[in-house]
Parts: sequence; structure tokens; C-alpha cells
Amino acid sequence: MRGDSIANMIFEFTGQILGEALANFVMFSSPEAIVLFGGLTKAGNLLLNPTRKHMELNLLPIFQNKVKLLFSELQESDAAILGASALAWEIFTNEEIARLQQLVVTDRSAKKQFSLWERAATAALRDAPNPIDTITTEGRLQGDPKKVATQNALADMKKMYAFALVYRVKNDTAYLQPAINFLVAWAAKNHPNGDPIDETNLDPAFQCYDLIKEQVPPAYKILIEQWFQQVAMAETKNRRPLVIANGRSNNWNSHRLKIEGEVAWCLNDESLKKYVTENLERHLAANLNADSTSWDLIERDALHYHCYDLQPLTHLAIIIQKNTGVDYYHHETSTGASISKSLDYLIPFVTGERIHPEFVHSRVAFDAARAKNNEPAYVAGNPFKPTEALGVITVAAWYKPELPGLVQKLKNSTERFPDWQSVVNEITRIR
Repeated sequence: MRGDSIANMIFEFTGQILGEALANFVMFSSPEAIVLFGGLTKAGNLLLNPTRKHMELNLLPIFQNKVKLLFSELQESDAAILGASALAWEIFTNEEIARLQQLVVTDRSAKKQFSLWERAATAALRDAPNPIDTITTEGRLQGDPKKVATQNALADMKKMYAFALVYRVKNDTAYLQPAINFLVAWAAKNHPNGDPIDETNLDPAFQCYDLIKEQVPPAYKILIEQWFQQVAMAETKNRRPLVIANGRSNNWNSHRLKIEGEVAWCLNDESLKKYVTENLERHLAANLNADSTSWDLIERDALHYHCYDLQPLTHLAIIIQKNTGVDYYHHETSTGASISKSLDYLIPFVTGERIHPEFVHSRVAFDAARAKNNEPAYVAGNPFKPTEALGVITVAAWYKPELPGLVQKLKNSTERFPDWQSVVNEITRIR
């Protein structure tokens, strides 16, 4: 082995991937030591030396030569148990998966919703991944070539989530490798740009990985988790401030915190979790108003953006509550504002009791540019369409038991589960 140049190149490459990932971890968490365990550690210094070299090369000077890199002396089985106990966030716990497996067999409506994902996964089994180097959507008009290329690539997100979901629900390994292949292809090619309006589209990738991470080979786990860390780091390093000069904060930062929160709990990054929760409180105070409006509604004069702001906040609140018990959905700022109250403000416009002409007094030039580009949803004066609230209403139904009926009305459905989010709410809601 020591004289095998190809084998040494493999260890060097693996060490490079692992070292770069550990350097990112160090800059988030500032540990005194990192202990590695598992089958790869049997390679000893063949892996340890290149890993240490590349970790040091990628560390900021303040961290260099200060973090110990060690191999665990625990038996592999013991290390695996400890590792499993450290996993904190799951889109579905094992108990929830068991409930889902039963529900899609016993409930006709749930079975119908799951079958849509199963058909999508089966149809995509022979598809090749189509990752894109940089996601480009924000600030782009409909028809922009870069936006079109991004939208085509993002079709992969639905596919990878479908693969992972069907694998977990049906225990069918035919869907596992495609899920891994799509994640690895994106991790290898995509370079985060730190724009949350672009990278909010990666939600299904985080969810896909969380569903299958126990079955992902170690080298691929390193690559995928390094990608996720790069996404979160790009968001935290973005120069746009969380709270702008006028003391306000908009949907841009709602999506940024949601992305950071997904990565924090998916990878069990305690430092990033702390960052997210501390900044979430600051953001809510700067984003939501005492009269239950949001800064987005004031700035854009559009309930469209009020919804676009509340949906990631509600998503993040659910992640935090499921894992910590802390309820940020009902959390009130010093002015009495909350996500819950801002959602309640929206309801009369969704039921039709109130009408809101959209974008009439928008302060953002891009809204007028979209209208000029013949994008009807942004034409000033057009009334808010209640169906535009479906995304946030279906997520908020996790908290509010009266909302599923409104979802049925908006979708013109009598089904118990008119969409997949309704199924997810049923099996994951804290009881």
C-alpha cells in the first residue's frame, strides 16, 4: 500500500476533502480537538496526515496549529452509538416515519398524496443530475437566460426529495442510490453565493440528506456536509446587514436565517444554532410590526411579500420548537409583534373578507420592472390572490388546527389531506 501511488493519491484526495470540511467546522465551532472515528480511521496516518495538512491550509491564522486532530480509541460499535445519539434534527424521526408508513396504507387521502411522490421518484430513476454552478434567481426578470437555466437545474430538488422519501417510507433501496447521486453531484458542482433568495431553493436538498444520512457512505457524507457548511458560511458572511440602517429587516433575512437553521440542526452545529436563535429574535423585532404588519408589506405594499416573509420564519420556528421546545411562532417582541399575529393579519385577505390592491405604493423599483416585463403578478393595483398564501398557510397549520379547513377551501378540495404538507403536519405536529 505504501508504494501504491494510486492508493496514496486517493488518501490525499480524501484528506483534502475532509481537511477542508473540518476547517469550516473549526471556524464555526472553535473546538480544542476533533476526534474522528469509523472505518476510514483504520487507514491511520495515511489519512490523518493529509487531513491535518489540508485542514491547517484552510484555517484562518487565528486557528492554525491550535486544534488537535485525533482518532478515537473507542470500539467502532461504541463510536457509532455515540454518533447516532448526537444527531439532533430530523425532518422525520423514526417514530414519525413509522406513523407515515402506517398512514399511507390506512388513509386513502394520505396514500393519494404519497403516490404523487412515488410516481415522481419512479419516473426520475434514470435521470442524470443537472446541478448548476451558481443558483441565480434574485433580481432576474422572467425569461432571463441565467434564471431559466437555474429553474431547469432546480428540478433536481423535487427529484432528490422524492427519492429519499420513497426510500424511507417503502424501504426500497432502488431509490437510495439515486438520492445519494443527486446530492453528491450538487455538492461537487454548486458554489454558494450567499444570496438567500437563491439558496432558499435548496430546502429539498437539506431534507433529502436528513432522510438518508445514516445510509450515505463516509466520503460522500464529508462532501455533502462540507457543501452545507459552505452554504451556511456564505449566508453568515454576506455583507448585507441583518438589520439595515433604518432599523428594519425584510424577507431576505427571514430566508437567510431559515437556511442557517436548517444547516445548524441538520449537522448538529451548536455554534450555528446559537447564532440563529440569537439573530432570530433581533430579526423579528426589526421585521414585524406592533400592528401585525411586516416591513415587507410596508416596503412593497404587497401581501405577496408578507407571505414570502412569514413562510421561512414559520418553517424555522417549527424546526426550533421540534428540537428545543422553544416556541418562536408565538414569541412576542418588545412591541408585542409575533409571527402568529402577522399570520392572523393575513387571514381576512385569504378568506375574501378584505381586499388588498398589490404593489400600488411599492418602494422597490424591481417590482415595477417586473410589471413592465409582463409579469402579471406584479402589476400595481391587481388584487391579492388568496391562493398566493397557500405556502405559508399550509406550513402554519402545524401550529393552528383551524387552518386545514382553509387550505381545503383554497385548493377546492374535500380531501382530508389536500396536499403533502398537510400529511407532514399530521405526523410531525407536537402532540
